[in-house]
Amino acid sequence: MKIRVAHSPDSDDAFMFYALANKKFDTGELEFENILSDIETLNQRAMKGEYEVSAISIHAYPYLADKYQMLSSGASMGDGYGPMLVSTKPYKVEDINRLKIAIPGRRTSAFLALSIFAGMFEYEVVPFDQIIDKVLSGEFEAGLIIHEGQLTYETSGLHNIVDLGAWFKDKFKLPLPLGGNVIRRDLPEAVKKKVAYYLKKSIAHSLENRNEALDYALGFARGMNTSLADKFVGMYVNDWTLDYGSKGKEAIQVFLDLAFERGLLPARCVAEFIETPETL
Repeated sequence: MKIRVAHSPDSDDAFMFYALANKKFDTGELEFENILSDIETLNQRAMKGEYEVSAISIHAYPYLADKYQMLSSGASMGDGYGPMLVSTKPYKVEDINRLKIAIPGRRTSAFLALSIFAGMFEYEVVPFDQIIDKVLSGEFEAGLIIHEGQLTYETSGLHNIVDLGAWFKDKFKLPLPLGGNVIRRDLPEAVKKKVAYYLKKSIAHSLENRNEALDYALGFARGMNTSLADKFVGMYVNDWTLDYGSKGKEAIQVFLDLAFERGLLPARCVAEFIETPETL
């Protein structure tokens, strides 16, 4: 049985799926195929139930929960750090509502977090890897950056207006849930359990064989050197990624509940998880 695993072409996702992509262990009758696409496209395709397994933004989960369940492994959590709103001028938080902001997608967790934090603001969707350039050119007064931009924005002379992961940790004492992996509900339960097991095994393999997995991930690092890529991977592939645990699951629910209470989601959503078996 073929299991298509859709994820973003980023160093952290590449690191996470290294073992599966390179067949580092036997997966029995399951054949895994990696499909790469940007996160906003993945969110849209998941709403159609296109792939068996997909990386998604946590923001998107309420819109596709009828088709998918959350896997307990594969989290991207901003534990005291996360998406940032940056600008060429040293704006203050109070200025956000009057700025024109480039965002990486309407269903991204970064956009939801900024909306919870700041309320209404003017925005336009821009591919995430073009946001810094668009801000530097003056097309936008500020940009909401994700991925490696969080580590490189200062080299462009940009100012940090707010780090949303730091704000969330300070306010709620929880990591900011950004992304996760989901599996289609219509798959047989036995298949879901096997996929969950192999996904966790892939993440564990990379963490245990960091250098070889990082060498592979560097091919997706968009110009980052080894040191920077290692730092970025460490931020988003760690113990949270192996398993959300009770705190990680609490963080997701707090995040989604806040969004619903602020009128940013159409209905309250309770995240439903497939637990990962210890053995097969």
